Amino acid sequence: MAGSPPIFPREYNAAADLIERNLAGGRAAKIAYVDAFGPVTYAELAERVDRAGDLLRGLGVQIEQRVLLALVDTVDFVAVFLGAMKIGAVPVPVNTLLAAADYEHLLRDSRARVLVVSDALLPKLRQARERSPWLVATVVADSPAGGPDDGHPRLTALLAEAAPRLAPAATGPDDVAFWLYSSGSTGKPKAAVHLHAHLVRTATLYAGAVLGLREDDVVLSAAKLFFAYGLGNALTFPLAFGATAVLLAERPTPAAVFAALQQHACSVFGGVPTLFASMLADPAHADVALPALRVSTSAGEALPRHVGERWRARFGSDILDGIGSTEMLHIFLSNRPGDVRYGTTGLPVPGYELRLVDDDGQTLTGAVEGALWVNGPTAAAGYFNDRERSLHTFHGPWTRTGDRYARDAEGYYTYCGRADDMLKVGGIWVSPFEVESALAAHPEVLEAAVVGHADADGLIKPKAFVVARDPGRAGPELVAALQQFVKARLAPYKYPRWIEFVAELPKTATGKIQRFRLRA
Repeated sequence: MAGSPPIFPREYNAAADLIERNLAGGRAAKIAYVDAFGPVTYAELAERVDRAGDLLRGLGVQIEQRVLLALVDTVDFVAVFLGAMKIGAVPVPVNTLLAAADYEHLLRDSRARVLVVSDALLPKLRQARERSPWLVATVVADSPAGGPDDGHPRLTALLAEAAPRLAPAATGPDDVAFWLYSSGSTGKPKAAVHLHAHLVRTATLYAGAVLGLREDDVVLSAAKLFFAYGLGNALTFPLAFGATAVLLAERPTPAAVFAALQQHACSVFGGVPTLFASMLADPAHADVALPALRVSTSAGEALPRHVGERWRARFGSDILDGIGSTEMLHIFLSNRPGDVRYGTTGLPVPGYELRLVDDDGQTLTGAVEGALWVNGPTAAAGYFNDRERSLHTFHGPWTRTGDRYARDAEGYYTYCGRADDMLKVGGIWVSPFEVESALAAHPEVLEAAVVGHADADGLIKPKAFVVARDPGRAGPELVAALQQFVKARLAPYKYPRWIEFVAELPKTATGKIQRFRLRA
């Protein structure tokens, strides 16, 4: 199924498609998922999806109404997500690491009729539920950590009572299938509206044509299912190709990820740059080998060259660095097996067209740097209830990514930073990512983030926030050494005038650095 975008019939339901293709392909007895509670076959998953859809319908959920999912990564997430889509409802997965006040915004903004929440997360949603005028029911799912149910029905009990077979709603490929809220790396999240056709399109164009996913693959995604990247990695792609996915309910620490990769002999791993760097730096697992791992993917932020090169040297397999977005659903620009150029984000994914534009919106040609726009068949229909930001982002078939890239003479793209993060130092544009990459190459640096900071004359210069590998060495001598290290590798005006050592960098749950918090 690799190649051009698939052609859909007029009546199409993505949830039914992703399940039925595996039953028809003879994979009913094959393991579809392994989560903290054990393995689940494709036949068991099919029944659980139908039961989830039936119980939601029994709670009064109608076509196009929203169901909020505040669920850790277990097979219950998959079942409720697909079950809601199968009845024509709209599942809305949300970040499981938010503060209580954030959930109130998401419940009210989505106007969700039903909330399905992991018991471990329920205490954070108590006040939000009480203040949501559209919410009519709350269902509590089991999590490995355990938690209260406040008297609300348990998902397990409701599934047992629901019908085991369910006909799909008469949706079409352009019907709204699900929403995904942006990760909030630049402020309040907004809901990108995605269609039934989008899931299988990402599987065809990226998982098939670029990743080369196979039925015999075992997939592990450190990125969680509520994130567009994780949703593709651990739900769409394995189901589209009949593979097996391993779900981590807990935080993806190096220890947890190494354990899962080894225990399940995972062949495909989806991570983020911060995690790859942390795994390489983890002394407790310095001797771990991963012989089953054939390929890894990276997204969320650009992968520093030295991280990719060190990973390949140690584990004997490549990381395919790529860029995607909530708005485009998954990766549209990527390195690929047999053509990995660390330090670049590679070439456009088949089915997607890219262009660079200048500050006046004019298309740039040749080897240039500019703002990245993308045209592809998985762009969101818009942001819910936010016309102003929709008009700013979506321009006919083109989507403004908010990223700046440089394109070389061979057509390979190199990340230069977020457009709103770019700094003008001495009248010359400076990419924070370029400075961060230089800092991160120093053996004493675990992570770095760079923002603009005004000097005594009110002029903007780079300021770095650094997480040191050894906090005991964080001091004036290391500051001077790092500044000299950057000067030796970049144009002198790009070096950080100030370096502040911190215990950790503020990030979204998907691993993106929240530079707006550092600027504040």
